[in-house]
Amino acid sequence: MTLHTFITTYTGISGKTIAGIPEFFAVTTLDGQQIDYYDSETESLVPRQEWMKEYASKELWKEDTEIREQVQQTYKNNIAVLMQRFNQTGGVHVYQRMYGCGWADETGESYGFDQYGYDGEDYVTLDVKKGRYTAATPQAMESTAKWNNDSSQLEFLQQHYEYECVYWLRFFINSRKAPLESKAPEVSLLQSSSSPVVQCHATGFYPSAMTITWLRNGQEHDEDVDLGETLINEDGTFQRTSTLNIDPDDWKKHRYVCVVEHKGKTIQKVLTEDEIKNNKSKLIIVWYSLVILIHISVRGQKKKKKNFYFSFIAISIL
Repeated sequence: MTLHTFITTYTGISGKTIAGIPEFFAVTTLDGQQIDYYDSETESLVPRQEWMKEYASKELWKEDTEIREQVQQTYKNNIAVLMQRFNQTGGVHVYQRMYGCGWADETGESYGFDQYGYDGEDYVTLDVKKGRYTAATPQAMESTAKWNNDSSQLEFLQQHYEYECVYWLRFFINSRKAPLESKAPEVSLLQSSSSPVVQCHATGFYPSAMTITWLRNGQEHDEDVDLGETLINEDGTFQRTSTLNIDPDDWKKHRYVCVVEHKGKTIQKVLTEDEIKNNKSKLIIVWYSLVILIHISVRGQKKKKKNFYFSFIAISIL
């Protein structure tokens, strides 16, 4: 049985943020993989998968973009309200909402969730089955009292998470193209100027099954080696890293080779100074990873979808 998930996370940030990180960004994922992205700097909703480009050409995409623009402004106002409620006058603050649904393809069972967080802590949670909001802090009680008093709105949200969200989840699952063709990995040896460790980095391969090993003078070497997990890339391919923690004097005296095997193909990289790529200047910010780090700590479709999102904007106002 496969449990599919369809999740949207909105993040608003106030105060002095890290350079390059927008004040607002939104990420939608399908089964943990980004399918679209929006932020306040570009003010553009971008498809993250090839198969999403067809959907992006439709009128709904324009509506989704406009909705995110409105949510962006709403979040800016909400953070100001929250700072007053928490007696805060400055600093960096983060306000988020994470909502969506899950669906089991074999049993047809589904569930919905809707959660708010502030500065990394739970703020408000919607019990979808009961149709009632719960405050996680005293400062949230004003919001929950307001939202729980709107019975028609709560009923609408219950219907959305039970039916509409699952509809769109299944719609996007069916919209995905056939599996990618087999792709061989690109292998590089990376080293930061501030660290002696060397990384053997394989990326862009499909399917995910592969191995990375180190050889020392022709013999398999697993001491001082850290093998990372296989991670998925934006385009559906995969990446993996194996880190060799040894002194440079050692690998200059001995012959170290990184061996990557994928779909019967073997790629070898001999550890030499000429082969190493310095990655000190590469700063890669993966927005979905950022969402993971600061996310909430708890765990006629066109018309209906449009109505839900505009309703969502209204109920998001604190």
